Amino acid sequence: QLQASGGGLVQAGGSLRLSCAASGRTFSGYAKGWFRQAPGKEREFVAGISWSGGNTYYADSAKGRFTISRDNAKNTVYLQMNILKPEDTAVYYCAADRNNVVTASTYTIDYDYWGQGTQVTVSS
Repeated sequence: QLQASGGGLVQAGGSLRLSCAASGRTFSGYAKGWFRQAPGKEREFVAGISWSGGNTYYADSAKGRFTISRDNAKNTVYLQMNILKPEDTAVYYCAADRNNVVTASTYTIDYDYWGQGTQVTVSS
């Protein structure tokens, strides 16, 4: 299972660090991704990271502000979010893709395991 945490209420311009810890099985060999879903909108890709951490991918909205990283020894993936904007408000989900090793997909359909989500609210 994947357990996301670290969400909360923050003012615009602030920062949050999300964590996604795995339990019950190891996901260290899987690509990982962060997605988000705002009310009334589809779930969208935010950032992805290959199993080694050597390749990272970002949505245009996240580039320059968010950083994805992982610690395979701790079976945890992180999303550092800086310069947060009200439009970043959403439930953030972490996910694992068992079929992807070298890269990380930007498509929700490619991810096999999902965490329960953590709410991020950015006030203006």
